[in-house]
Amino acid sequence: MTAKKRVFSVVKAVKENARERVGSPPPERVLPDPKQKAAAKPKHKETLADLLEKRAGDE
Repeated sequence: MTAKKRVFSVVKAVKENARERVGSPPPERVLPDPKQKAAAKPKHKETLADLLEKRAGDE
């Protein structure tokens, strides 16, 4: 049995032509998770009173 004939696809032909001229597209970039980013960065900066309390507790 012979292989199935390939049907011409205009979309595939255009994409193939573009890849030859421009190059293949860059690999997919993973976007950072907004919840994880928010957890790493506190919403409010520490106040001077909080910093002084923390320093007094350490000593």
